[in-house]
Amino acid sequence: MALRLATRGSALALTQARWVAARLGGEVELVEASSDGEPGDKSRFVRGVERALLAGEADIGVHSAKDLPSEMALGLEIAAVPVREDPADAWIGAGTSLDDVPEGARVGTASLRRRAQLLAARPDLRVEELHGNVDTRLRKLAEGHLDAIVLAAAGLRRLGREGEIGFALPAETMVPAPGQGALALQVREGDEETIRALAAIAEDRALRELTAERAAVAPLGASCSTPVGVHARLEGESLALSAFVGLPDGSEWLRDAIAADAADPLEAGTELAERLLAAGAAELIARAEEMVA
Repeated sequence: MALRLATRGSALALTQARWVAARLGGEVELVEASSDGEPGDKSRFVRGVERALLAGEADIGVHSAKDLPSEMALGLEIAAVPVREDPADAWIGAGTSLDDVPEGARVGTASLRRRAQLLAARPDLRVEELHGNVDTRLRKLAEGHLDAIVLAAAGLRRLGREGEIGFALPAETMVPAPGQGALALQVREGDEETIRALAAIAEDRALRELTAERAAVAPLGASCSTPVGVHARLEGESLALSAFVGLPDGSEWLRDAIAADAADPLEAGTELAERLLAAGAAELIARAEEMVA
């Protein structure tokens, strides 16, 4: 019997689902789930896929892990995380490094996390709101509406557009979104047959990193209206975690970084969250959400 993979219908989502299907081998069927008309924040991207899983119309949901809310739909779980693509943010446009970008450059992004960190590093930049899929955003840049845009390096690479990347923004300057570059493969709880099938493409390193990042962001109560970045990197027996919490205008922010035992990524992420909360992250997040309300 074919495994049915639920995915959104965007070019990137379909590319990611086909990548998973190719590595699973055997008979695999793609099930397109629509998010059209869904209200709310970026979690709308996952609701259609989750509905297909819960209705028994699909066996596996393929998600960009950064879109998956901290609290998933009841009855579903992350069964596997395949090898992770580069989690960095990529700059496309004028300049060879952030220091080299012309003063007052117009930069497009829909991400408050990116906006906050760009303005924290370069207050002179004119950060403009930019929505749409990857092709739409690249077209806006090509048409001269902007001097640069910032996108996830992973998405560009998966679409074969890595040649567009001018430079990668280092994590010290631009902490990635939790889960950026990773795929989360979601199943119904207790579906042992599907979980066994996914074991062949699961990677322990990617799962540990994603677990730590999700554990760090969950206690913060952040939403898509919050400039928050969390990045975990496995280094031998240690997990290096870094985080950013700030205001959308880049005027105030918190940064923190820890090294923790890789054997317990959940505890590592929780420790980082506790440090951020002790430093005033909750108050900063509340102010950030007031600014964009």
